[in-house]
Amino acid sequence: MTTTYTFDVFCSLDGFGSYGPDGDWGGYWGKQGSEFLDHRAAQYGEDLRLVLGANTFRQFLEYLGPITRESEASDPVNTRMKYLPTTVISTSLDGPLDWPDATLERGDAVDVVARLKAESAVPLRSHGSLLLNRALMAAGLVDRVQVTIFPVITGQTGTDPIFRGAADFDLDLIETRTFDGRTQELTYRPSLHRRAD
Repeated sequence: MTTTYTFDVFCSLDGFGSYGPDGDWGGYWGKQGSEFLDHRAAQYGEDLRLVLGANTFRQFLEYLGPITRESEASDPVNTRMKYLPTTVISTSLDGPLDWPDATLERGDAVDVVARLKAESAVPLRSHGSLLLNRALMAAGLVDRVQVTIFPVITGQTGTDPIFRGAADFDLDLIETRTFDGRTQELTYRPSLHRRAD
């Protein structure tokens, strides 16, 4: 039996995963609230393995690098993310990785994740890693797409449309939640869209 793989991604209402240097939004687009942060801390407090692509891992190194175990009291979400068992899939990074519990996997991401799904005793979760997860969705390896939509439109400063270049998918809504009266978390089961003949 294989474990589940969740693609976890944040975006603005207009579908951007981040914003450029002219944007002055701050983390979570400045819209995080206590319900949202408590929920995220609980999600990343579960037994799971984090799966990241090289670009997202480099961002984690930059932003989460200074975090220590003692940071949990003030920043439980990012502390828990940093100290999870993590698989980094990359052909451009060299090991060993400067990360508490990281394994570097070279090779085709589809093959690596298919093997992880077959072998892992805990669920797999990937945050961000857009290119990686688009490829895994196209290969049918993503069981859940969890999209957290922050109540902003970043038409002028938005970068990285989260599904730009993705294949076409049908989505079955599994769960929807609202945090702090404004932030939506939508969880879907994706399946490749098949054209009717």
